Amino acid sequence: MARTKEFDQDAVIEKAMRLFWEQGYEKTSMKDLVAHMGIHKGSMYDTFGDKQALYFRALDRYADLTEQAVLGRVAEARSAKEAIRMLLEATLQADKPHPDGCFIVNTAVELAKHDPEAKDRVLRSWSRTEQWFRDLIARGRQSGELGDALDTEGLAASLMNAYIGLTVMAKTITDRDKLRAIIDMHMKMLD
Repeated sequence: MARTKEFDQDAVIEKAMRLFWEQGYEKTSMKDLVAHMGIHKGSMYDTFGDKQALYFRALDRYADLTEQAVLGRVAEARSAKEAIRMLLEATLQADKPHPDGCFIVNTAVELAKHDPEAKDRVLRSWSRTEQWFRDLIARGRQSGELGDALDTEGLAASLMNAYIGLTVMAKTITDRDKLRAIIDMHMKMLD
């Protein structure tokens, strides 16, 4: 008789996500995962497969949660410029109960060079984020807030570069005023 799963898969994936996010893929052992997730090793393998499959499930969960949180904030913005600032400020994560930086960026640095699936997931995530910037630029143009002379593709790529750079810098720079000054400089490009 097959046993029923006695755990909440989403909750367990989120525990794995936080551990991978904090320690990275290579440093996180199966023993660490089993202890942190609070499930038996056999249940982990039966439910999630191997360590890499679990990592990608955790990475996908992170991307979904981040997208929901960021797009929720952006939807509340009164203008395109305010929404772009909110996206950039989201990288600072001053009130977060989780590890510093971005799990996607961490994956890019640790795995993307030698793992094609990791690279594909990182690029898909970054492509979605860059599209958010493109959409906001279009929204600003439509409302008259942003001028037509701006190069949409170049500006979206530059804002994306700032977004990634800020997530990396936020891991080590505690001076949030310095990081906000960087955001202010990027916002001036929109004038």
